[in-house]
Parts: sequence; structure tokens; C-alpha cells
Amino acid sequence: MTSTYAVLSEGLEKRFGEVHALRGLDLAIAEGTVCGLLGPNGAGKTTAVRVLTTLLRPDAGSARIAGHDLVREPDAVRRAIGVTGQFASVDGDLTGRENLRLFAKLRRAPKAHARADDLLDRFELTEAAGRLASTYSGGMRRRLDLAASLITRPAVLFLDEPTTGLDPASRNQIWQAVRDLAADGTTVLLTTQYLEEADQLADDIALLDEGRVAHSGSPATLKALIGSYAEVVVAHADAMPQAAVVLDQLTGGEPHFDHERHAVGSVTTDPTLTLPRLVRELDAAGVPLLDASLRPPSLDDVFLRLTDSPTDRKDLVA
Repeated sequence: MTSTYAVLSEGLEKRFGEVHALRGLDLAIAEGTVCGLLGPNGAGKTTAVRVLTTLLRPDAGSARIAGHDLVREPDAVRRAIGVTGQFASVDGDLTGRENLRLFAKLRRAPKAHARADDLLDRFELTEAAGRLASTYSGGMRRRLDLAASLITRPAVLFLDEPTTGLDPASRNQIWQAVRDLAADGTTVLLTTQYLEEADQLADDIALLDEGRVAHSGSPATLKALIGSYAEVVVAHADAMPQAAVVLDQLTGGEPHFDHERHAVGSVTTDPTLTLPRLVRELDAAGVPLLDASLRPPSLDDVFLRLTDSPTDRKDLVA
């Protein structure tokens, strides 16, 4: 590669008629890392993946994938990448072993049979290798699909919603496989709607909104942007205003009221605020406290706070 970035794009644009799907997409993904590409429906995630994997030609901008120019060297890009789409691409009428050997031959992989057997072993599919893929569970088919994308040991692997519909055990198997790939030096670009998945796997996150990167950074960096959430539950409704005053003094954030639970909450970006201090201040103010909590934000909180999360756009493009 010619740089420390496995994926580097600048100003990528893509239109579909009047719909402006990508509006200057800038990405810089370091080699051997996992980047989570997140965003609400219509943010441009799938369009970005299709452009970066040469399935769509950008209208403007530039990109280099594994050191190769996206537009001028598409064949070199394809040889350097692996792609696992939202839906398994394996053939149900072939066995697991036959599927991998077929992919190996199509990719002209050296020692195709040995490579297929190695991947079957790596993804714990050896015992089922002689069965038709149509008899596999959802998790097994997904692992077989992921194995197929690794036939040629890609420098960059694109994973589009890799664990959709899987049970927790199967999801954990895919997560471990992704961690192992990154540890071996493969760069992974992951799109997902499971924010816990991005939190578990991603070294960095690019949060897309309206076709461009609105925010980027590590999960911890993005969480720090919105602060922690302090909440107190009081004995009766009459105590809620005083609890709100204390929270305002400590957090400086606008209080949120849950009258059914007699709860008051507020966001704080003050890293020095602790739960013991919160409880002491409430006690000193005479607030009849039943419960108190101070929790760091989740990626769900980040997602909802940093994007508009529209559900009624008329020009949605994935």
C-alpha cells in the first residue's frame, strides 16, 4: 500500500436522479482497524459501500482502496477486497465445501481445495462441510458467506449488516471472527444497525447523515460529546422541582421529567461529577431520594443525539 490508510476517500458524490445520496463523503480508515459506518435510514451507507466496492461509479470525488485508485484501477481494487453483503450469497444446492471451492476457483485462488478446507476449519464448519448449505442454520450460512469473502485473504473486507437476524450465540461467533481478522491485519469496514455491535468491534466510527460524515472518532470520543446521564427517583411528585434544581446546579443541563416514575434526569459533560457527590448534594437539599444513577452514554444515545434520525423522508436512499 502507498499510505497508512486502507480506505481513503475525498469528496465522493453520487446522485440517483434528484436524490443526492452521497454529498462529499470523506473517509480515512487506517490499516488493520475496524471502522463502523453508522447512520439513519437514508444516510447513504449502502450507497457508500457500493461505490467503494466498485459496484457504482462515483459522480465526483476520489478514493483509494488498499493503495489503488477506485476509478482508474477498479480491477486491482476488486482483487484487494472481500465483500459480504446483507444477504448470504452461498448456493443452497451445493455443500459448504463445494461453495468455498467454487468461490476459490472463481477468484483463481492458489491451492483452492486447501484454502477452502482451511476456511471451513477456521469458521468451525468442517463437520457440516459435506451437507447442503440449504440445511445450514442462519448463523452457519452467515459464517460460510464470510468465509467465502476471505478466499483470497483480502486487504480490506466490507461487511454490510453481517449479523442481521442472527441469534446472540451466532452473532458472538461472527464478532470473534471479525476481531481475529483485524488482529491478522485485515481492514474491516462495517455497516450495521446494531449499535452494540459497532461498540464491541469498531476502533473508529464514521456517523453518516445526509450523505456525508457528520461525526467521526472512537466510540469513547463520540460518547464524550454528549456526556453522561444523571437520573434521580424521588419519593413523591412534590419533590421533583427541588431535585431538578440540584441537578441543574450539578450538571448545567436541561432537566427531563418522568412524572409517572417521579424521576428527574439531566445530561452532564462534567467528568468530575460522581454518584456519591450527586447523592450527597440531594441529601443536603432535603430531597427524599429513592434511587439515583449516573451512567455513561451508549452508542444508541450518541446516534439519537447526533443525527436527526428521520423516519419520514421522501427521498430515502440506503
